[in-house]
Amino acid sequence: MTPLGPRDTSQGRHESPEERADRRWNELLQEVRVIQTGVQILFGFLLTVAFTPRFPTLSQTDQTIYVVTVLLGAATTGALIGTVTFHRLVTGHRLKPETVVWAGRLAMVGIVLLLATVASALLLILRIAMDDTAVPWIVTGLVAWFMLCWFALPAWVLHRYSDRE
Repeated sequence: MTPLGPRDTSQGRHESPEERADRRWNELLQEVRVIQTGVQILFGFLLTVAFTPRFPTLSQTDQTIYVVTVLLGAATTGALIGTVTFHRLVTGHRLKPETVVWAGRLAMVGIVLLLATVASALLLILRIAMDDTAVPWIVTGLVAWFMLCWFALPAWVLHRYSDRE
């Protein structure tokens, strides 16, 4: 058994633990590239808000939501970039399977932080753009949608189809 699980060739892949780690690392890297682009764009826009003429006119609550959103965006960026620096720091030490596991966990933390960042950004934008009473319901609905798409559906598919032999 390896940190990536037992070697099971009955599923159609005939790869060593090292080959599996290489494949999984490449898959993780592609996933992080996709998500990191969106995070960088969102974070870049967030950083500019404080320098707009309207920012000082925001309520203290909205300014606090903004600060929390920026901090969440920075934490998200840190976690996602951390997957690459993790690999860079342990590369050459024959720890690829362990690196893939831990970098994957770090990427998942980044995804959870992204959910919080997007929710916080939506809360701020919608509080400014529309009636406050509807905003919490809209943000809650969108967070539920993200959780369905990002977590519940993959979990259901994993549960539904992983029991097949």
